[in-house]
Amino acid sequence: MPRQKIVDMSVDWLSILDPEGNVDKNLEPDLDKGTLEKFYRTMVLTRMFDDKALKLQRQGRMLTYGSSLGQEATAVGSAFAMKPDDWFFPAFREHGVQIARGIPLKLLYIYWMGSEDANLTLPQKNFTVAIPVSTQVLHAVGAAWAAKLQKQSTASIVYFGDGATSEGDFHEGMNFAGVFKTPTVFICQNNQYAISLPREKQTASKTLAQKALAYGFEGIQVDGNDVLAVYSETLAALEKARSGGGPTMIECVTYRMGAHTTSDDPTKYRKAAEVEEWRKKDPIKRLRMYLEKKGIWDQGREDTLIKEITGEIEKAVEEAESYKPPIENMFKYVYAEMPQHLKEQMDELQGFISKKKGE
Repeated sequence: MPRQKIVDMSVDWLSILDPEGNVDKNLEPDLDKGTLEKFYRTMVLTRMFDDKALKLQRQGRMLTYGSSLGQEATAVGSAFAMKPDDWFFPAFREHGVQIARGIPLKLLYIYWMGSEDANLTLPQKNFTVAIPVSTQVLHAVGAAWAAKLQKQSTASIVYFGDGATSEGDFHEGMNFAGVFKTPTVFICQNNQYAISLPREKQTASKTLAQKALAYGFEGIQVDGNDVLAVYSETLAALEKARSGGGPTMIECVTYRMGAHTTSDDPTKYRKAAEVEEWRKKDPIKRLRMYLEKKGIWDQGREDTLIKEITGEIEKAVEEAESYKPPIENMFKYVYAEMPQHLKEQMDELQGFISKKKGE
């Protein structure tokens, strides 16, 4: 008996807005002027927040930081597709998602300045941040499974980089999601490098999206620098998830314009010409050209926006740097109820500080 093909491993590609700001009218989402302007403002705010954070780190005013330069469309497009009650599980480069979801800039700066106190006053936004690579995949699938068991009409989105697809947590989470059809949307920000390792040396798969097919659900590639494509596909995936259709993996093909983190030197492993080629695909530039062609943006609006955001960021930085974490917070939130040995340490430290102040 001859061999027979029993599964189709094809992966679709979606692009709506090209690098010159031209749109495919057949695929263009029906978004009003206000929504499009909100997309653009949030992407610009994300980039300016990011630029300020880098400067603060270089001045010794912030700790190690991972830039999101060039990846704003993936973050913002997917964030605006969510409903208020949906859960989202970012890694350490999804500043745009948090900004789009209403997390105050002040708290984001406090967090990256090294204080977990930022999490104490967060507004209720259904999210947690994970720094270890890929651990958030399990959290997202678990939250989605809980929502399904409780018959809630919510979904979860999890963000991770291309390097995370080599971690065991990724595969365990994908397998569980596929078997139990959890309402989870997996968003892989394929920015071409897992720290210094290029994508082609990290996996032999032609796409990362096809990894979903092995676990029994749809995987799709989208132009990660096209905010309209990211928004449209994420919206469809979330609607499918909430209606019981199960998970989806979206591979957003984008590029990390800066270093992996502020402790990294990308010139050691990639050429400047490669960066320049990707700079031509800038997600913010193409969205601005699209808005200009629609007659809803111009240089005057741009100048006003930059001035407004600059003031917003400077105020947030001032507030963040004026925050003084209470010393007892490093002891209070380790356990639900503070054990005696920690209480003794806290009392000793507070006594030492009081003595120093009195000298």
